[in-house]
Amino acid sequence: MEKQYPEYITLQQFLKKEQLAASGGEAKHLVKSLLIFVNGEREDRRGRKLYKGDEVRINGKTYVVE
Repeated sequence: MEKQYPEYITLQQFLKKEQLAASGGEAKHLVKSLLIFVNGEREDRRGRKLYKGDEVRINGKTYVVE
């Protein structure tokens, strides 16, 4: 049986995956304090759904969701 992967990841999960936050609480603080853009739009919701190919820019550094 083929393993199913989620079709999206939340911004909070992304921050933890990229080792920018160690915990959910830290991610919550970062989302409110850093300049984060998703596909060119300012984002301050840690529950924002990110899909494969989305561009996330955090303090000038760009990441692409895989």
